[in-house]
Amino acid sequence: MNLQRYEQVSQAADVSAFKRGLIDAAHDLGFGLISGVMIIEKPSPGSKAQYVPIGNTPADFLAASGDLENVKRDPVHRHVARAHTPLVYDQRLYVDAGAGDLWEMQAPFGYRTGIAVSVLMPTYRRFLLGVDREEALPSDSGKLSRMIADLQLLAIHAQDAAGRLLVPNKSAVGVPRLKPRQLEILRLTMEGKSAWVVGSLLGISENTVNYHMKQLFEQLDVSSKGHAVLKAMELGLL
Repeated sequence: MNLQRYEQVSQAADVSAFKRGLIDAAHDLGFGLISGVMIIEKPSPGSKAQYVPIGNTPADFLAASGDLENVKRDPVHRHVARAHTPLVYDQRLYVDAGAGDLWEMQAPFGYRTGIAVSVLMPTYRRFLLGVDREEALPSDSGKLSRMIADLQLLAIHAQDAAGRLLVPNKSAVGVPRLKPRQLEILRLTMEGKSAWVVGSLLGISENTVNYHMKQLFEQLDVSSKGHAVLKAMELGLL
């Protein structure tokens, strides 16, 4: 797949252009169907994970497969939701997983064989991308490996657009109001300075810096300094 196709996806100006780019890329790879899902695992304290789909999934298939229990049983979904390695699937995968009935239900809509990948993103987000078709995948290991590599590269480019276009507006999840001292600590932390150095520069103790950082973890709903900086940047606080 050529570089222009990847750029078409990563630089998409809106959701419609993003979808068109993904579909065009799937056709370049030899697949008629493509499905992307942005999973926002913890968008705000106490909230449930959000799933934002994009792709050309047939409407009839959505109507026939809307049962949440089926989604939980699906071996492809289960794999990409928790693993980083790409997955190649066909009927055998479903049969071996005790979900052969799901493959039988999906096959008439074009979901007979395919490849799925997952990309971890900052601040509790994950982007899943899968391509599907009716004909068997290449038996030549070299061709199949190239196909998988192209899809992984596509997913990496697609995550940029997904982060811009599919994540809910910042105001929808709420932006915490940070104190000036907290912002000073975050800025210095962003520069790679330790708690001891930050305290020395601000004229406070290392324990006080750690106390403020603990409060920041709670306000930003993160669990590390790196995540705190990334979340603050994403929310426009830095």
